[in-house]
Amino acid sequence: MSAELASTGHEQRMKTTLFIPILNEIVGLKLIMPRVKKEWVDEILFVDGGSTDGSREYLEQQGHKVIRQKGRGLELAYWAGFDAAAGDVIIAFSPDNNSIPELIPLMVQKIREGYDLVIASRYLNDAKSEDDDPVTSFGNWVFTKMANLLHGGHYTDFNVMYRAFRKDLVKQLDLERRETGEFPVLQQQLMVRALKHRLKIAEIPGDEPKRIGGVRKVRILYHGWAILYVIIKELFVHRVRPGDR
Repeated sequence: MSAELASTGHEQRMKTTLFIPILNEIVGLKLIMPRVKKEWVDEILFVDGGSTDGSREYLEQQGHKVIRQKGRGLELAYWAGFDAAAGDVIIAFSPDNNSIPELIPLMVQKIREGYDLVIASRYLNDAKSEDDDPVTSFGNWVFTKMANLLHGGHYTDFNVMYRAFRKDLVKQLDLERRETGEFPVLQQQLMVRALKHRLKIAEIPGDEPKRIGGVRKVRILYHGWAILYVIIKELFVHRVRPGDR
């Protein structure tokens, strides 16, 4: 069971880190970051996966904190962010226009209401994705249905990156720290194990506009296999003790 903190007012004191992994996102950064108001969060943390387009230099000139990750891949970017983040809450944000900055205050509010995980769903109510193509849209639908069916969830968007979650979930859910970021399982483990632990989960509708600049990092077949691997593997590993619920 997640900690019941509402009566202590702890949510009001929790610090929030906006975690932004980058890899050659200079175009999006210049257009999106001016819309992110510093008062929305306590910390903005960039993790650079080896940009060569001036992204890191631009951010440092703007006074932002930029961590250089060791190795490549989004998985390692997350772990570098977890190690460096000062916040109690992590908001994973994409700087390529896929994540709408104006949703940040609502996500923070939901966490302060006592939710452990908040998802900006592209398919809740009238929300939509302008960046999904028929293949990725169908794949996300399949994986979302599978995760819900096999692990007892009610997700509408299993694969979206734009999420806020308590940083202590990394330890509570025993997320696997891997030496390579090339086989992405961390985000899906978080989603599945949140269901297995019966955590308090909220979704809010959040459109996904077309990406700006850079190139899509997803390799459809490879990443699709990785997601399927996690959903099925979690049926047989990480058994939840009664006291962990």
